[in-house]
Amino acid sequence: MTAMAAPDPTSRYAGQATVSVPTPDGPRVMGAPRIAARPLVRESHEVRPGDRLDLLGRALTGDTTGWWRIADANPEADATLLEQPGRTIAVPGHGAVGTSGAPR
Repeated sequence: MTAMAAPDPTSRYAGQATVSVPTPDGPRVMGAPRIAARPLVRESHEVRPGDRLDLLGRALTGDTTGWWRIADANPEADATLLEQPGRTIAVPGHGAVGTSGAPR
C-alpha cells in the first residue's frame, strides 16, 4: 500500500479521511472526497484592481494561506475567477476580521 504524506496540520486537508483505491499496481491511499457545507457568509466584498486572494486571505485570517476559506465560500471551480475586478465575492465568517485592511 502506498503511504500518503500527512498534510500540514494547518492545511484544509488536515484530518481528512483516507480511502484505499485499487489500481493495477496495487492499492493507492488517497484523501477521501471532501464534502462540506459552504461556510457561513459574513459579508461580501467587491473585488478591486490589485486584489488577490492571498492578500484578502491575509486581511481576513492574518495568514496569506487563508485564501482557501474565501474560495470555499464561493461556488467557482477556478478560484482565480474570484480576483476579477468588479466581481462581488462572499466573505466567510470564520475568524474574519474584515477586508478594509487588505493591501492594495
